[in-house]
Amino acid sequence: MEASLIIFLFLVLICEVIGTISGFGASVFLVPLAGVFFDFKTALVLSGIVFIFSSSSKLFIFRKHINFPLILKIGIPSVIFTLLGAYLNNKVDLKIAELAMGIFLIAFAIAFLIKPDLKLKADGIKAIGGGIASGFFTGFIGTGGAIRGATLSAFNLSKNVFVSTSAGIDIGGDIGRSIIYIVNGYLDKKYIWFIPVMLVLAYSGSWLGKKLLNNISEIIFKKLVLVLILGIGAFMIYGFITGKKVIH
Repeated sequence: MEASLIIFLFLVLICEVIGTISGFGASVFLVPLAGVFFDFKTALVLSGIVFIFSSSSKLFIFRKHINFPLILKIGIPSVIFTLLGAYLNNKVDLKIAELAMGIFLIAFAIAFLIKPDLKLKADGIKAIGGGIASGFFTGFIGTGGAIRGATLSAFNLSKNVFVSTSAGIDIGGDIGRSIIYIVNGYLDKKYIWFIPVMLVLAYSGSWLGKKLLNNISEIIFKKLVLVLILGIGAFMIYGFITGKKVIH
């Protein structure tokens, strides 16, 4: 196995742990990092499959803490617009999608660094709007966890309820967009063997994240994570502006 593939699989595990603890979800980290190792389409489909396993494992591990009414309120519009975003992804220049991701990551990181308690007002309209926005970005550029996190934060959920409910919102869209990506030819047959490996890594990362969730300073950890996200976003925009192949 190539060293780069081993590094990627290791990053899958690390991103799952970080995503579980931070509440932002692994997609904020894994999608742009996967773009270093693969073309953008492959990065999207492999990440989508990982997130199916990730959401499934979180639903199982945190099953006693699921907020079903909130899942339905945010999840239904999220799934619909995830499918729309995934469909449109195949209709636009992927360099534009990569630029959009870079801008999104930088804006997200700066917003939460300036205002760590940033959240939407807790009402039905905001919940539906958050579901629409997070779903569309999830399908289009592979990550909408930041918007979903800000939406869920408005409801003052405990850590465990937050993680389980977020996973419940995610899973329908992740399944739908992954199917669209596969139908559109994003998954190369040579990467099919990744699937069972990513299943194990996704579950292991979620399990480790749960163990660490209540034993780490959330404030300090989130600041470190946001700085990392800011750097990744800047890295992607630099590649777009200079034309250098920082993304595969």
